[in-house]
Amino acid sequence: MLGPIFVREWRTLPRRPQHYALRSAYLGLLLVLGVTAWQVLIGWSRPASLGDTARFGVRWFQVLVNAQLVLLVFFSALSAALSIAHEKDRRTFVLLLLTDLRNHEIVLGKLLGSLLEIGMVLLGTLPILALGLLLGGIELRQAAESLLILAAACLAAGSLGCLAALWREQTFQALALTVLFLVLYVCLVRALSLLPFVSANVGQTAQLWLDPWQCLQGILAAEDAVAGIRPALGFCGTMVLLAVLLNGWAILRLRKWNAGGEPVQQRERPEESDEKKRVGAHAAPGRVRSAWDNPILWREVRTRAYGRRLLFVKLAYFLAVGLIGYFALDMALSGRQPFAAAQGLLPITIVGLLLIGAQAVTAITSERDKGALDLLLVTDLTPKEFIFGKLGGIAYNAKEYLLPPLLLLAVYAWLGMLATPPRGHEELTLGRNLQSLACMLAALLVLLVFVTVLGVHIGLRTENSRTAVSHTLGTVFFLSAGTLACIYLILISGRFEYQWGSFLFFAVAGVGGMWWVLNGERPSHALLLASLACPFAVLYVVMNVVIGKPGTEESSPPFLPALVLIGAFGFAVFAMLVPLLSEFDVALGRTTGGQE
Repeated sequence: MLGPIFVREWRTLPRRPQHYALRSAYLGLLLVLGVTAWQVLIGWSRPASLGDTARFGVRWFQVLVNAQLVLLVFFSALSAALSIAHEKDRRTFVLLLLTDLRNHEIVLGKLLGSLLEIGMVLLGTLPILALGLLLGGIELRQAAESLLILAAACLAAGSLGCLAALWREQTFQALALTVLFLVLYVCLVRALSLLPFVSANVGQTAQLWLDPWQCLQGILAAEDAVAGIRPALGFCGTMVLLAVLLNGWAILRLRKWNAGGEPVQQRERPEESDEKKRVGAHAAPGRVRSAWDNPILWREVRTRAYGRRLLFVKLAYFLAVGLIGYFALDMALSGRQPFAAAQGLLPITIVGLLLIGAQAVTAITSERDKGALDLLLVTDLTPKEFIFGKLGGIAYNAKEYLLPPLLLLAVYAWLGMLATPPRGHEELTLGRNLQSLACMLAALLVLLVFVTVLGVHIGLRTENSRTAVSHTLGTVFFLSAGTLACIYLILISGRFEYQWGSFLFFAVAGVGGMWWVLNGERPSHALLLASLACPFAVLYVVMNVVIGKPGTEESSPPFLPALVLIGAFGFAVFAMLVPLLSEFDVALGRTTGGQE
């Protein structure tokens, strides 16, 4: 029923060594989260009672399922989108359309084949979820319903990524729309209760059936069934219906969206062989455009190098930014939370970094898959022209994703300056706001440059395009998620010394991941130092910012944390750029540089 595409994935997945490494690393991460929760709630200084273990089981189960939901939903959508976009870039997807495979075999085969590894990882968490039953505080029904919610959310996210990849031709557009649609979905569902014509009961029920995070909270809080349907079953039914609609639309429009092909060449007529006509004809009729001194930059800026109809991607981004910024600024102006700036700036920055990373890495991988990268590398273009041309084109095409975080940061600084300072501290408060604004702007610009250079660096050094995109977006995602996890650990415990073991694990895991992503098969001492510096710099900034009581008169000075962050990630940028500019062929692995 699912066709040979799914059967191939089913038979070849267990043969891949990285599959077992991924499962082991994922389960190890969940166990470390459990040890961290034990340190926070109980500690090692006294024996735990039955009540302690029950309270720990509830809190640990809550942390476990929410962390899995974030990771699995993101990578389910990314895996499904990449499985189709990679085929399109290599121009092998059109070969599938030429076979006798039916539309549903292609769509469902690619979707379920890409989600197969996610499903295996999810099944591997069953023993860990069962530990919550032994500790107490969690029932078997709650564990089963949580697993159903995770599976249904992954299916819906994968269907969304598959639809976006089938709809759009370029890999960047598919990835960008997948990320933006996920963000828009969460924002719109959270805004249902604010609509004037929606009652409180209807809005709460709709959120339970549409929002996986709200549904998980309802399960842990033992919410009653609505209209005889439990929240978990209502959510699973809604997600399955959404997946059926998305996949049904993709199956119906598959041939229409992917009907493009090579133009048919017409035989030249005898009268067109006239010398005068041949001299005046050229391949692209119309006005002849002259290229700039840097043809790479000219192509990136003045042509449609990243596909057509990018306006839709930008409109979706601005809509998501508008919704997030509206709710965040509303909280900041109303004073309902003392430090509401993070709830607006953090998600907008993370989404912008993901889009910039996708733009940067696909600028290289798309050229490689189409066979154009090797042609560019054998021309007389210098490494500086190629690298800086690519970086300039990425910055130009991603300028809409660079500006909103910077503008929102300036808005928050302006609101802080307008706030009434304590009597006698007017000049001190104004100076602190200006200093914080300068430090935040500099640090944010360095992070944006780092992500851009990281995408180009990984795209040039990694032969497999799917691996390159996964490494780039995974690095941005785990840096963001790891930072938020560290902040959460500090906030729930209030004491850093209770969490040094978990912080050390996160730091070591970050160093290992950065080393693997930055070095690959061609390590260098500079990249090794950058791999060591970046995770510890993020850890230092998190400890200084959160422990320093931001938003109060006791907040710590921002200069030193910003200096550490800028120094670490700035050094990483130079560690990636210098080999590409000075030893271009060696950095790409095209020659050994005489070190046989």
